[in-house]
Amino acid sequence: MSVFNLIPSPLEQFEIVTLIPVTFFGLNFSLTNSTLFMLFSFLIAVLWISLSFYKNTLLPNNWQFVNEMIYSITINMVQDNLGTKGEFYFPFIFTLHLFLLFCNLIGMIPYSFTVTSHITFTFGLALSIFIGINIIGLQIHGFKFFALFLPRGVPLPIVPLLITIEFLSYIVKVFTLSIRLFANMTSGHTLLKIIAGFAWTMLSAGGLLAIFHLIPLGLLLALIGLELAIAGLQAYVFTLLTCIYLNDVLEFH
Repeated sequence: MSVFNLIPSPLEQFEIVTLIPVTFFGLNFSLTNSTLFMLFSFLIAVLWISLSFYKNTLLPNNWQFVNEMIYSITINMVQDNLGTKGEFYFPFIFTLHLFLLFCNLIGMIPYSFTVTSHITFTFGLALSIFIGINIIGLQIHGFKFFALFLPRGVPLPIVPLLITIEFLSYIVKVFTLSIRLFANMTSGHTLLKIIAGFAWTMLSAGGLLAIFHLIPLGLLLALIGLELAIAGLQAYVFTLLTCIYLNDVLEFH
């Protein structure tokens, strides 16, 4: 048997597997690996917050320093983009940032599952946030909120065209928000899998190739570090864009 047949597909890691099948009135409520790791991310986030208040000292230790750093990054993000009015929305923004961060980081553990690598999850999350932001806009501005799609002083003949363009550009925020996170996580994990498979193939081939497998192995280690940075960055970017979109609604831009 060829060694290439022993190496699984790089896309196999994104396969959703049913762990506990559950059907209720014809609807599928089965527990999948995606759901399981989503629950893991949530529980770890809750545990992280709980431990953040455990034995705090005036002079932060390493654990406390990491906690305060993540908190400071989020609070600065909210203050820079929402100002004082963002204090009301900070619990949601902080929870979103923390949840996405742990979803991305847990996906870096071998044999785990990256929840954010599926467009269904990222799109569902982005759509839920988008709907919530628009509800906030309607509550604050009422029907004046729809003036967002029609700037002042626009000539009447081009009003229908401009409304259509503004509406489409407004709706596309959902897709850009979801695709950015999904594409970065999927492409990064796929590349890691390909490089790891290539290194294993060279090692299994024996001879001179077994020695040169250290080259893709070293590249793999470097890419893992880069992917860890991307995992944190993409959680930050998703949360940052949420703050920006929320500010557009609150300030009525």
